[in-house]
Amino acid sequence: MTIPAPSVDRSRDCPTVCLGPDQQLAIADLEAIAQGAMRVEISTAAKKATSASAGFLDALIAEERCIYGVTTGYGPLANNHVDPRCSDALQRNLVYHLASGVGAPLCWASARAVVTCRLQALSQGLSAVSHSVLDLLALSLNTGLAPVIPEKGTVGASGDLTPLSHMALALMGEGAWMDAKGLVSNAAAFARMDTQPLALGPKEGLALVNGTSAMTGIAGLNGAKMRRLLKQACLLSLMNAEVFQGHLSAWHPLVGAARGQPGQQAIHALLWLLTGQGSRMQPFEATPAKLQGSGDVRHDQLLPQDPYSIRCVPQLLGACLDMLETHDDVVGREMSAVTDNPLVFPQQSTLIHAGNFFGQHVAFAADALSNAAIMVAILLERQIARVTDVQQSAGLPAFLQGRQTGLNSGFMGAQVTATALVAEMRARGVPASIQSIPTNANNQDVVTMGTIAARSASAILADAGRIAAIHAMCMAQAVDLREAQSDKAGFSQVSLAMRDFVRTHTAFLGEDRPLSNEIETLADAMALPGVFADIFADIAFAKDALAQF
Repeated sequence: MTIPAPSVDRSRDCPTVCLGPDQQLAIADLEAIAQGAMRVEISTAAKKATSASAGFLDALIAEERCIYGVTTGYGPLANNHVDPRCSDALQRNLVYHLASGVGAPLCWASARAVVTCRLQALSQGLSAVSHSVLDLLALSLNTGLAPVIPEKGTVGASGDLTPLSHMALALMGEGAWMDAKGLVSNAAAFARMDTQPLALGPKEGLALVNGTSAMTGIAGLNGAKMRRLLKQACLLSLMNAEVFQGHLSAWHPLVGAARGQPGQQAIHALLWLLTGQGSRMQPFEATPAKLQGSGDVRHDQLLPQDPYSIRCVPQLLGACLDMLETHDDVVGREMSAVTDNPLVFPQQSTLIHAGNFFGQHVAFAADALSNAAIMVAILLERQIARVTDVQQSAGLPAFLQGRQTGLNSGFMGAQVTATALVAEMRARGVPASIQSIPTNANNQDVVTMGTIAARSASAILADAGRIAAIHAMCMAQAVDLREAQSDKAGFSQVSLAMRDFVRTHTAFLGEDRPLSNEIETLADAMALPGVFADIFADIAFAKDALAQF
């Protein structure tokens, strides 16, 4: 599943975000930039700080100081002094030897997220790059371009050397470019930017490739996708509960307050609000209903509570929300962090060799997000399984088929697909952050695999989106069938709006037909950043609540 890309070269009137040491980059802004819905500019403070660090570095070079990657070779070859007169070749050869990535390229939006994070990191002013580096990165974003970056080849230890080298190669006019429509030649790319390829200064190759911007850019987009998935899961769980006439009491905000976990409290509050004006769920009663009949054991009483896939939705999704907040806190800090080496502190007249490029924070956060996304998918898959099982679906036809059971099989195949996707997500969910393998002649003797973790989370979220689409199709079908069973079905405005949205992409399943394309189309539509504002444009309380979630 991919989020459909907007057309290239949006209006210059779209919002602008300023990057630099005086402003943190928000995940929402990162996604908007990546999708071409926001422009960037470099702050005055960033320009001033980069000039100061570059000037200090030049002074140290003139004093013949030992500076890693500037007057030395790289990695275990750093014991070789390199004359500053060879600086251009040294920086260029760094990019060349690292440009060894393989596999499919990152998608347009992901590659732009990588560029955005690298630009914000360099704009902090501790990397000793020239204004031309910042300007070219910003130009590429503002003209709808992205470098072609192979997705595989980084261990996330000395940062994302391999993917960022392909970014640098494109800036040098020796790589490849794309826009939202496909590949763009080097000549066309630089003509669009109305500038020349980058000539690397004394530390600029190293500053471009040495950092966590690839894993961080991908992880930032993952955070935005996960937040939409949680909103989808809340809406679909509401539809599921209404289809089964679940007990509203389990979603009461007092339950969340008693637990004290912030994510759970937020889910309780959202679900409690979204159920407004619906009458299908069993209403909340402050005291339990009286038992009927008499005797020591009174059989055939009404169940006072529901299966966990209804009753424990706030607890499950609340834990996932808390994990998302932790993920976004870590990634949000990393997006504005300085993660190359060495670091140049002109105000303190200091240059420090260190290891901020080590991506363990993002690696752990990405793996944790994968766990949360898988758990959301498990919840949705179990809800699909219950509503399609004639033994558990409370009067709905087998596999929600519209007519002629046996001749038509309804959502039988789609339910199997949902189960298969969960199995694949679980297989993919093995933590990458603990898979350290020494490399680089044992110089990088511990590594993080942070970009592998972020890419894995991205793939897991894509499959979770497909499961959500299958769930939405099943729920729309179930709502239609319940309404056909009763002229007073009593579904909430929110559930009916969700049903109507699904019906703009896929029709009622009266007779069997191939569903593959419809699943993918609906998944893409549900993944769009502004989708909930569109669905609930006429339901202000739902639109506002989801916007604040």
